[in-house]
Amino acid sequence: MGTLTQMGINAKEAAAQLAVTGVNERNAALKAAAQALLDNRELIKNANQKDIDEAKKNNMKPALLDRLTLTDARIDGMAEGLFQIVQLDDPIGEIESMKQRPNGLMIGKKRVPLGVVAIIYESRPNVTADAFGLTLKSGNAVILRGGSDAINSNMAIVSVLSESLKKSGINPCAVQLITDTDRALVTELMHMNEYVDVIIPRGGAGLIQNVVNNSTVPVIETGTGNCHIYVDETADFDMAKNIIFNAKTQRIGVCNACESLVIHKDIAKEFIPQLVDCLQQKSVEVRGDECALEADNRVVAATEEDWGTEYLDYIISLKTVSSIDEAVAHINKYNTGHSEAIITQNYAHAQQFLNEIDAAAVYVNASTRFTDGFEFGFGAEIGISTQKIHARGPMGLEALTTIKYVIYGNGQIRE
Repeated sequence: MGTLTQMGINAKEAAAQLAVTGVNERNAALKAAAQALLDNRELIKNANQKDIDEAKKNNMKPALLDRLTLTDARIDGMAEGLFQIVQLDDPIGEIESMKQRPNGLMIGKKRVPLGVVAIIYESRPNVTADAFGLTLKSGNAVILRGGSDAINSNMAIVSVLSESLKKSGINPCAVQLITDTDRALVTELMHMNEYVDVIIPRGGAGLIQNVVNNSTVPVIETGTGNCHIYVDETADFDMAKNIIFNAKTQRIGVCNACESLVIHKDIAKEFIPQLVDCLQQKSVEVRGDECALEADNRVVAATEEDWGTEYLDYIISLKTVSSIDEAVAHINKYNTGHSEAIITQNYAHAQQFLNEIDAAAVYVNASTRFTDGFEFGFGAEIGISTQKIHARGPMGLEALTTIKYVIYGNGQIRE
């Protein structure tokens, strides 16, 4: 029997046990796990340093290196994420829409765990703690497959979490990490329908498409983020500059960072030089169309490929348009269904943007960086779904559950 098959068996057993635990038991285990992360921060940071050293040897991009790094503040954030999940309402066991049929049957929906969730992800080791917290709270077991560049960090975090579960009286196989970095195991995992109920890929476009195209296990697709900000002709320039600067540069290696700008031509000559000045503070390269090039000679000529690129770098594309209709058409053509924003003082434009843009999160006069489980009040998130299934946008606890129908009768038989 293969190692992965044994992990599947163990996970299925742990999921069955978790499904009948009470919320107080799960919350106590989450609190203990959060404290264990804090108590073992040096162990985790030492393991993370091994990954950082290796990444630097391999000339990893700064944005990806930032995603990989675990500081004291980020470990505090991982623990805080678990503490916040404790405070969230438990979705398990909730009965929805109980109705009586003409024959007297009472039929309702009961919210239950998905079972065994597999998560395939890259770089960010804090995902390990987030995934553990949300799956445990929602009564699911989880099999984790992180990127090879974070293997030491992930092994340390999972060892701490697993040991904490054992002390809390919960099956430690509720969280398991695939420690073999051979990519063949990812293919095997994607075909473990007997043991795995759903796979959630988190990472770059290549990883996500590989899982979506090749998995026989159901997939919840967490999309890449080619996020746009449209600055219309009525926008407040200072507001627009502040929002764009934040959305682009606060953290460049995240999926809700702004990668593409759309600017109305009526304000291009006045606004673009001011914007380039602002972005120069972080040496952001602006790649624009002909109108943008005419507005500022620091703008570099864009190619067709730029309109659809998620850079995860200090680069941003800039397209100029003549109307909100043209802006909406451009964004819907090139976006990834993640997060899109408009900066405007025109109510009709704001409403049109909200109504016509096809994305999981659509903003008026705010940064796209808010598309996040914490910011939406869900606690830590399992990912941001760009699909149009039961889960869309930041995925909290409810996205990790399904329903079963419960039927109460008093002897009814079907004629």
